Amino acid sequence: MPSAPPAHTVPDPTTTTLAVLLIGPAGAGKTSVAKHWAEHRRVPTAHISLDDVREWVRSGFANPQSGWNDNSEAQYRLARRTCGFAARNFLANGISCILDDAVFPDRPVVGLGGWKRHVGPGLLPVVLLPGLDVVLERNAERSGNRRLTDEEVARIHGRMAGWYGSGLPIIDNSQLDIPTTAQVLNEVLTRALTSPPTW
Repeated sequence: MPSAPPAHTVPDPTTTTLAVLLIGPAGAGKTSVAKHWAEHRRVPTAHISLDDVREWVRSGFANPQSGWNDNSEAQYRLARRTCGFAARNFLANGISCILDDAVFPDRPVVGLGGWKRHVGPGLLPVVLLPGLDVVLERNAERSGNRRLTDEEVARIHGRMAGWYGSGLPIIDNSQLDIPTTAQVLNEVLTRALTSPPTW
């Protein structure tokens, strides 16, 4: 008598070792959500902030308020490689990680392609994209070099709209607090683990 086939089990994103890339414009809440998500998992999880790593540079710091130039491009490229190296180290030791970055859909080779090369093909990208009014309000609460002009925030937000139709999961957290957004992220990751997005 043949035995019944094993029941298909849905991976649990709260206990599975994985790497997540949280994408979104300035003011989307990426860092806050990533930090909360990492702190509340049942397995060891690291939050790797691209901005924090980029700000390790002190002398000759490329301030994002000054706009995009060769120096800021090189600084971001180096920070991404450094974050990717850290993520691979964590994953090799059974520690999950979540990275956050403002990756633009119109620069796939630099953005997603770079992260895939740095971290590996198992990286799960998720887009956090609240409404423009929300990101403007959150950006206004920032201080120092992380606060951008309203014009720059609007420009970045407009470019991020290109993720719609990309096949990547998108969370509109305009009306969600941080814990609720982290819970929605778990739901999105459950679906992504079962049926990984093509990117």
